[in-house]
Amino acid sequence: MNVSRLCKRQVVTVTPQQELVFAAELMREKHIGFLIVVEEYGRPIGVLTDRDIVISVVAKRADPSLLKVADVMTRDPTTADEGESVANALRTMRRIGVRRLPVVGSKGLLTGILALDDVLDVLANELAEVSGAIRNEQHIEGVLRS
Repeated sequence: MNVSRLCKRQVVTVTPQQELVFAAELMREKHIGFLIVVEEYGRPIGVLTDRDIVISVVAKRADPSLLKVADVMTRDPTTADEGESVANALRTMRRIGVRRLPVVGSKGLLTGILALDDVLDVLANELAEVSGAIRNEQHIEGVLRS
Protein backbone atom coordinates (compact mmCIF):
# COMPACT_ATOMS: atom_id res chain seq x y z
CA MET A 1 0.00 0.00 0.00
CA ASN A 2 1.36 3.43 -0.85
CA VAL A 3 1.19 6.71 1.02
CA SER A 4 -1.24 8.37 -1.43
CA ARG A 5 -3.91 5.83 -0.46
CA LEU A 6 -3.80 6.68 3.25
CA CYS A 7 -2.85 10.34 3.44
CA LYS A 8 -5.39 13.04 4.23
CA ARG A 9 -5.74 15.50 1.37
CA GLN A 10 -7.18 18.38 3.35
CA VAL A 11 -4.22 19.91 5.12
CA VAL A 12 -4.12 23.12 7.13
CA THR A 13 -1.18 25.27 6.11
CA VAL A 14 0.41 28.58 7.01
CA THR A 15 3.17 30.68 5.48
CA PRO A 16 6.37 31.60 7.30
CA GLN A 17 5.45 35.30 7.28
CA GLN A 18 2.19 34.85 9.15
CA GLU A 19 1.96 35.88 12.77
CA LEU A 20 2.54 33.13 15.31
CA VAL A 21 -0.61 34.13 17.20
CA PHE A 22 -2.61 33.62 13.99
CA ALA A 23 -1.14 30.11 13.65
CA ALA A 24 -2.02 29.30 17.27
CA GLU A 25 -5.56 30.58 16.77
CA LEU A 26 -5.85 28.45 13.62
CA MET A 27 -4.76 25.37 15.56
CA ARG A 28 -7.39 26.10 18.18
CA GLU A 29 -10.12 26.73 15.60
CA LYS A 30 -9.34 23.54 13.64
CA HIS A 31 -8.65 21.40 16.75
CA ILE A 32 -5.20 20.41 15.52
CA GLY A 33 -1.68 20.66 16.87
CA PHE A 34 0.27 20.53 13.61
CA LEU A 35 0.52 22.95 10.70
CA ILE A 36 2.56 22.59 7.54
CA VAL A 37 4.43 25.73 6.58
CA VAL A 38 4.48 26.24 2.82
CA GLU A 39 6.07 28.69 0.45
CA GLU A 40 3.76 30.52 -1.94
CA TYR A 41 3.77 27.70 -4.52
CA GLY A 42 2.85 24.98 -2.02
CA ARG A 43 6.23 23.42 -1.32
CA PRO A 44 6.53 22.46 2.37
CA ILE A 45 9.42 24.32 3.98
CA GLY A 46 8.61 23.69 7.64
CA VAL A 47 6.21 22.42 10.24
CA LEU A 48 4.81 24.08 13.32
CA THR A 49 3.43 22.14 16.27
CA ASP A 50 1.69 23.20 19.44
CA ARG A 51 4.70 21.73 21.23
CA ASP A 52 7.02 24.06 19.27
CA ILE A 53 5.01 27.01 20.53
CA VAL A 54 5.10 25.81 24.13
CA ILE A 55 8.82 25.00 24.19
CA SER A 56 10.10 27.90 22.07
CA VAL A 57 7.75 30.64 23.20
CA VAL A 58 5.75 29.97 26.35
CA ALA A 59 8.53 28.21 28.30
CA LYS A 60 10.97 30.99 27.38
CA ARG A 61 8.42 33.68 28.30
CA ALA A 62 8.74 35.22 24.85
CA ASP A 63 6.05 37.55 23.58
CA PRO A 64 4.15 35.58 20.89
CA SER A 65 2.68 38.76 19.42
CA LEU A 66 6.18 39.75 18.28
CA LEU A 67 6.90 36.48 16.47
CA LYS A 68 6.22 35.08 13.02
CA VAL A 69 5.73 31.41 12.14
CA ALA A 70 9.28 31.41 10.67
CA ASP A 71 10.71 32.27 14.09
CA VAL A 72 9.43 29.06 15.68
CA MET A 73 8.84 26.49 12.92
CA THR A 74 10.99 23.44 12.35
CA ARG A 75 12.64 23.99 8.98
CA ASP A 76 13.20 21.52 6.13
CA PRO A 77 10.73 18.86 7.20
CA THR A 78 11.18 15.26 6.19
CA THR A 79 8.46 14.39 3.69
CA ALA A 80 6.95 11.25 2.19
CA ASP A 81 6.43 10.86 -1.54
CA GLU A 82 2.92 9.93 -2.68
CA GLY A 83 4.18 6.76 -4.35
CA GLU A 84 6.27 5.66 -1.38
CA SER A 85 5.20 2.59 0.56
CA VAL A 86 3.49 3.14 3.87
CA ALA A 87 5.99 0.73 5.43
CA ASN A 88 8.88 2.93 4.30
CA ALA A 89 7.13 6.08 5.56
CA LEU A 90 6.57 4.39 8.94
CA ARG A 91 10.27 3.50 9.14
CA THR A 92 11.10 7.14 8.47
CA MET A 93 8.66 8.32 11.13
CA ARG A 94 10.18 5.94 13.66
CA ARG A 95 13.75 6.90 12.74
CA ILE A 96 13.20 10.65 13.16
CA GLY A 97 10.65 10.39 15.99
CA VAL A 98 7.57 12.03 14.46
CA ARG A 99 3.89 11.13 14.20
CA ARG A 100 3.15 13.00 10.96
CA LEU A 101 4.79 13.52 7.59
CA PRO A 102 3.87 16.02 4.90
CA VAL A 103 3.18 14.17 1.65
CA VAL A 104 4.48 15.58 -1.62
CA GLY A 105 3.87 14.84 -5.27
CA SER A 106 6.44 14.42 -8.04
CA LYS A 107 7.19 18.16 -8.18
CA GLY A 108 7.73 18.44 -4.43
CA LEU A 109 4.43 20.24 -3.82
CA LEU A 110 2.27 19.42 -0.82
CA THR A 111 -0.52 16.95 -1.58
CA GLY A 112 -1.45 15.67 1.88
CA ILE A 113 -0.36 14.53 5.31
CA LEU A 114 0.28 11.04 6.63
CA ALA A 115 -0.40 10.61 10.34
CA LEU A 116 0.15 7.58 12.53
CA ASP A 117 -3.47 7.89 13.64
CA ASP A 118 -4.64 7.29 10.06
CA VAL A 119 -2.36 4.28 9.66
CA LEU A 120 -3.65 2.83 12.95
CA ASP A 121 -7.26 3.28 11.79
CA VAL A 122 -6.57 1.29 8.62
CA LEU A 123 -4.67 -1.42 10.50
CA ALA A 124 -7.45 -1.71 13.09
CA ASN A 125 -10.05 -2.14 10.33
CA GLU A 126 -7.94 -4.77 8.58
CA LEU A 127 -7.43 -6.67 11.85
CA ALA A 128 -11.19 -6.54 12.47
CA GLU A 129 -11.72 -8.15 9.04
CA VAL A 130 -9.24 -10.92 9.88
CA SER A 131 -10.91 -11.47 13.23
CA GLY A 132 -14.35 -11.52 11.58
CA ALA A 133 -13.18 -14.09 9.03
CA ILE A 134 -11.94 -16.37 11.82
CA ARG A 135 -15.19 -16.03 13.81
CA ASN A 136 -17.29 -16.63 10.69
CA GLU A 137 -15.24 -19.70 9.78
CA GLN A 138 -15.82 -21.12 13.26
CA HIS A 139 -19.53 -20.34 13.10
CA ILE A 140 -19.96 -21.95 9.66
CA GLU A 141 -18.02 -25.02 10.72
CA GLY A 142 -20.22 -25.33 13.83
CA VAL A 143 -23.42 -25.08 11.74
CA LEU A 144 -22.22 -27.62 9.15
CA ARG A 145 -21.09 -30.18 11.72
CA SER A 146 -24.22 -30.03 13.92
